[in-house]
Amino acid sequence: MSITLGPNRYGKAETRVVRVTKNGNKHDLRDLNVGVALSGDMEAVHLTGDNGACLPTDTQKNTVFAFAKKFGIASPEEFGLKLARHFVDSQPTIDHARIELEEYTWERNVVGLNSHPHSFVRANRETRTALVHYDGDRSWVVSGLKDLTVLNTTGSEFFGYIKDEYTTLRETHDRVLATEVAAQWRHSGDSEEWDKSYEVVKRCLLQAFADTHSLSLQQTLYAMGERVLETCSGIVEVKLTLPNKHHFEVDLSPFGMVNGNEVFWAADRPYGLIEGTVVRSVPTAGPAWD
Repeated sequence: MSITLGPNRYGKAETRVVRVTKNGNKHDLRDLNVGVALSGDMEAVHLTGDNGACLPTDTQKNTVFAFAKKFGIASPEEFGLKLARHFVDSQPTIDHARIELEEYTWERNVVGLNSHPHSFVRANRETRTALVHYDGDRSWVVSGLKDLTVLNTTGSEFFGYIKDEYTTLRETHDRVLATEVAAQWRHSGDSEEWDKSYEVVKRCLLQAFADTHSLSLQQTLYAMGERVLETCSGIVEVKLTLPNKHHFEVDLSPFGMVNGNEVFWAADRPYGLIEGTVVRSVPTAGPAWD
């Protein structure tokens, strides 16, 4: 039997970097969680403990902080590309870099009618994500978001499904549809306007969710991905994960009341989990979503 080393990577996980950009009295803030994973000629370090090809993970952490100072953080995608290209292009033993980023959003603290120039409030909104790959020749960028909670109080039905001896769910032609959107979208190339692109995609996702008269959460998923691809020519794939946040109508008949789809109890588990990818017909190349 032959035993060999399989695919591997190593890096520094969850480096939290907060960058304040000062323009006189007005400050801007970017807050990122950065994960670095590198791969390449790493056989010796695994088999014999020879660290000659290994860039310490502490160095990777320091690079994140140094790059935040040197280049600033214009967007998660741009910052990830700078890091990935640096690690591969500067180290002959490293041939692939994977940079995973999450951004936590802060909004300006509004006092009265004025926004404070250097006071911020953590926004209660989605987490922005980015995943960057670079192999020395090509780079791939997957933008995304998670924890975007949305709900329609009507305009959703569910009927005509398979029924067997274990089916108790009743068909409905008027239900609450709620989900917590996790979305990733793959770009066909590099963009200079990552922040603008992010806002356009987010708007497409929200509009499609609101506009679609849903006969299933799968139908809504496809409509959301389709809207993004129709609007954004530079995006080639959209991957969506939509947990069905069930809202069940409460039976108020014991109290002599007719509910009328106005009072619900929100079940946190178990829940339906709908996943799918909407793809352009043009084939695309690149590493996997991870």
